[in-house]
Amino acid sequence: MQKFLSKYVPIIQVLRDYDLKQLKADMISGSTVGVVLIPQGMAYAVIAGLPPIYGLYAGLVPLFIYPIFGTSRHISIGPVAIDMLILAAGLGFLAGSDPTEKVIFAIMIALMTGVFQLMMGFLKLGFVFNLFSRPVISGFTIAAPIIIIISQVGILLNIDIPNSQYIHEMVYYIWQHIQSTHLPSFGLSLFFISFLLLMRRYYSKIPESVVLVAITILVLSFISVSKWGVAQVGAIPQGLPEFTIPSFNLETIKQLAPNAFTLALIQFMTVASLSRAFARKHGYTVNPNQELIAIGSSNVVGSFFQSLPVSSSFTRSAISEQGGGETSLSNFFAGALILFTLLFLTPLFEILPEPLLGAIIVVSVSSLIDIKELKFLIHTKRRDALIAFITVISVLAIGIQEGIIIGLLSSVLALLLKMSKPTVAELGLIPGTRDFKNRNRFSEVKQIPGVLILRVDAPFSFVNAEFFKNYILEKSMNDTNALKYVIIDGTTIGDLDISAMDSLLMIIETLKKQGIELYISGLIGPVRDVIRKSDISTFVKSDRFFNTVHDGVVVALKKQDDQDNGNRLNEYKEICA
Repeated sequence: MQKFLSKYVPIIQVLRDYDLKQLKADMISGSTVGVVLIPQGMAYAVIAGLPPIYGLYAGLVPLFIYPIFGTSRHISIGPVAIDMLILAAGLGFLAGSDPTEKVIFAIMIALMTGVFQLMMGFLKLGFVFNLFSRPVISGFTIAAPIIIIISQVGILLNIDIPNSQYIHEMVYYIWQHIQSTHLPSFGLSLFFISFLLLMRRYYSKIPESVVLVAITILVLSFISVSKWGVAQVGAIPQGLPEFTIPSFNLETIKQLAPNAFTLALIQFMTVASLSRAFARKHGYTVNPNQELIAIGSSNVVGSFFQSLPVSSSFTRSAISEQGGGETSLSNFFAGALILFTLLFLTPLFEILPEPLLGAIIVVSVSSLIDIKELKFLIHTKRRDALIAFITVISVLAIGIQEGIIIGLLSSVLALLLKMSKPTVAELGLIPGTRDFKNRNRFSEVKQIPGVLILRVDAPFSFVNAEFFKNYILEKSMNDTNALKYVIIDGTTIGDLDISAMDSLLMIIETLKKQGIELYISGLIGPVRDVIRKSDISTFVKSDRFFNTVHDGVVVALKKQDDQDNGNRLNEYKEICA
């Protein structure tokens, strides 16, 4: 029982080893994160088209739940800009402009997202993270901030833009109504953005949004911007969120499920990548399946207290680490600060101008547009860069969920194309060794007389079976080196399916008619097991299966020498020596 609890409730082990030094570090880092979370949470709720108070609710209960089940010591939980964008896309489609219905649906989506994540965690589906290749993640995290920034232009200019996930619709609407720009709001927006950017550049260790909010509250205590027509946050409920159980019906579940499932995957992608990065940096391990359970529990329990969907924040996690946080309990102290704010401080934020929240959003998400990543992909692997570009364009032009799906399909298609025409290397002997290397990459290699040695750099499956068959037969037939033997170096063949075995049989029979024998070397155990159970098991029982290429070459050369009293084997041994 103790082992079970330690595995699924990691906080038990954390508390068992907890000391005053860790307590102090977590209090400092958690309080710092909490101070940043207050303005960020309020601003991020606006992205989803919801009242700012729900951003604070999302920074409350989930922060107390995650440390109980989470295995990462450094990630910070709460509302995240990209999640709010996905939520906004779903709410805009389902709830339209009805604010009450938006809140109800948002909380229901939080619950369903958590349920999906819990199911994935208990079924140990953490490997699903591997579906999101780096180019797809890069493409999405570049496109999403662009949509978020465009969606905030309405707040910055005080233009009422219809809620949409399609960037071209928003840009076209802004262009049509640009003459309606409210100049005082626009002027304030420029000032707020400039202030945040300058603070970030020259005082990067100070949380710029917190400083700006504090100064704005102080100034607006003496000056009213409402007389200039600048929109303000307005009344914010004081006190804690009530416990409520979201009501469901089958039709609503069907409508919300696609958005909730997309959020579940995107959130897990974020949590898994961030937690792994911090674990690698600080020398500990995280369990992806347990992280699913932790973030899922945070969303489920949080939804009962009117929380929006939550996941890990890049910015706040970095602040937590830089602040010296040592365990996941830093989230607890951040949540405690939000609790204090909800009980006593919410009236202070009612006078904040809406352009301030828009400016915080724009500056916060602009750092996610990673152009360096695109340049890296272009210079390193152009195929991956193309996938990233396809994802970016799809998310911007077609929609968030659709764009992610297209990115995933592009990634899978690129993999299948690569597998269908993989690299097949012709090998030669490195003098003074028994090693065989690619003849196109190593000029010093020696070709073995009468022997063609090929290495297949991929699993042998239905995807590439025809390609391998045609390649090997064409290479064998056109070889001018009095070819008698073909040796396949199978060390890189990790799998073999039925289609591949059919092709292998055809290769054996075709080469045999031409007086050429086929040898295979270095197959791993599982592949040998498949062959033994197949129709070509007789091939394995013969003397054509070897542990190494060298062994196969020795047999091939000895047979040639026996046929014409040659000296090939001795010459080969001299080259090896």
